[in-house]
Amino acid sequence: MTEEVDSEFESLLEFIKESRGFDFTGYKRSSIQRRVERRMQQVEVTGYAEYLDRLQVDQNEFTQLFNTILINVTGFFRDPEAWRELQQEVTPALLAPKTRGESIRVWSAGCASGEEAYTLAILLAEVIGVEEFRRRVKVYATDVDEDALATARQATYGEKEMQAVPEDLRERYFERTGSRYVFRSDLRQSVIFGRNDLVQDAPIGRLDLLVCRNTLMYLNAETQAQVLRRFHFALNPAGVLFLGRAEMLLSHARLFLPIDLKRRFFRKAEQVEAGPRPGGASSQPDGERTGRDPRLEDEALLLSPLATLVVNPHEIVVKANQRAEAQLGVSSREIGRAFPDLDLCQRIGGLRTAFDDVRRSRSPIWLHEAQFSRSATEMLFFDIQLAPLEVGADGGIAVAVFFSDVTRYQRMTGELQAAHRQVETAYEELQSTVEELETTNEELQSTVEELETTNEELQSTNDELQSMNDELRERTSQLDEANDFLESVLGSLRTAVVVVDTDLIVRAWNGQAEDLWGLRAEETIGQHLLNLDVDLPMERVRPLVRAALSGDAEQAPLRLEVINRRGRTVGLVLSASPLRLRGSVPTGAIVLMDQSEAGVPASSS
Repeated sequence: MTEEVDSEFESLLEFIKESRGFDFTGYKRSSIQRRVERRMQQVEVTGYAEYLDRLQVDQNEFTQLFNTILINVTGFFRDPEAWRELQQEVTPALLAPKTRGESIRVWSAGCASGEEAYTLAILLAEVIGVEEFRRRVKVYATDVDEDALATARQATYGEKEMQAVPEDLRERYFERTGSRYVFRSDLRQSVIFGRNDLVQDAPIGRLDLLVCRNTLMYLNAETQAQVLRRFHFALNPAGVLFLGRAEMLLSHARLFLPIDLKRRFFRKAEQVEAGPRPGGASSQPDGERTGRDPRLEDEALLLSPLATLVVNPHEIVVKANQRAEAQLGVSSREIGRAFPDLDLCQRIGGLRTAFDDVRRSRSPIWLHEAQFSRSATEMLFFDIQLAPLEVGADGGIAVAVFFSDVTRYQRMTGELQAAHRQVETAYEELQSTVEELETTNEELQSTVEELETTNEELQSTNDELQSMNDELRERTSQLDEANDFLESVLGSLRTAVVVVDTDLIVRAWNGQAEDLWGLRAEETIGQHLLNLDVDLPMERVRPLVRAALSGDAEQAPLRLEVINRRGRTVGLVLSASPLRLRGSVPTGAIVLMDQSEAGVPASSS
């Protein structure tokens, strides 16, 4: 590979690190290049520079690239003999010194889609029992691949993945759901998944067992050494490291001692020893004889949970830890730059002034709740301590700058204040509501009293209405009887009877009238007498009826010949009498129509 191509590849790795936080610079170049080139072939890109341009414009390409680089080769009980030894020999020996009820901490580093983590859970549950497992065990499972972690958290696997799980274990630790198997929910709570980059992030500590299989093989020697030092730090004194078949640790005997080299089980070395010096000098450096170890100090600074910068007496940044890069964006590229020139000094108000004051006064200074805008949408808050260090040869003073992230507390304070204001507002609203309720209660009490009074009045009115209803029912009954009687009388007469009101509207029409003229009562009642379809000379009938309506009861009857409903000519004597109610003026007239023998001459009135 030419120098130019090598430079382009390093630029690509640096871009990935800066833009997405994945540091692949510690991976073996041959492995990482092969996987990147495989992805480049899939998208038909020929050069690293061209592929970098593609990543800049296509954010989705990152996901495809990471899926290619982070080959998640895993499975349940992978290398069964090694797992059998872990269950039968390594784990019992590891747990023997522990007291009853003492916690057991396990880390599956590079867990991929979770099969390895759940295998560990099954193995430990088999060794100590399910109840003890729930009380004592925490299995931490980490990876850098978020998609793989999402799969692992679901704890659901198909037939293909489950083939390596023995049938008896499958029945005890998985629940069948359709065509898939789900890991037991009560044990799932003890398996904790999270993102962790072995190259950049701090390790999980106080471990009894650390399983990292076939992950170190992708890292170069320098990065492997760094990761293994962290593993050594993370393990308890009697802790065990379980690696993959491709990982030997032949050059790290001072960190780990083999338990079973063939199966790749190692225990933490009790003491880290350095090799002998040339010329027969002591094997310990001067710093170790005096109790100081610069390497350990650098490692402690690197893993410090506080973002930390160290500035020498010449105002040059000489150290910056991982937290400073993650939170403040101060990466290794800033090492060697002047502290006042850092973008950080421009974006945090008062930091430059406090830095100068520390160097002048040679005493620590605090900046509380300093604001730092990490992006257009994200604001962080820090408590910053600037502490003076040793004095330089020219009288200058070095400064350590510690950034304690208080963003969460600041937000909690803001939320607490907002909640307090909401409580005050709610209390005022509640007080107002109570007063309104009291007023409403008084109004309701008055309304209840009014309703009670109204109810009594309604009850009295109801009694009166009931009495009136009874009376009305009785009168209606009497009226019905009177009507029945009247109809019976009219129907019993042999004379056709027609009753009209003062407007000559027919009010009664008996059966004889119906038989005479062929018109039913319902066809005539309500109609004008003079408009009826009957064979009567209405010009002669009208004066007779009008005279009766005026109260003249002495009118001579009319004698007529008419044609009845059968078409026969009959003699008819027609008379009219006034209809009075209790001696009052006439309210109508009663017209009587008596049939006589045909041929009787009609009167000539």
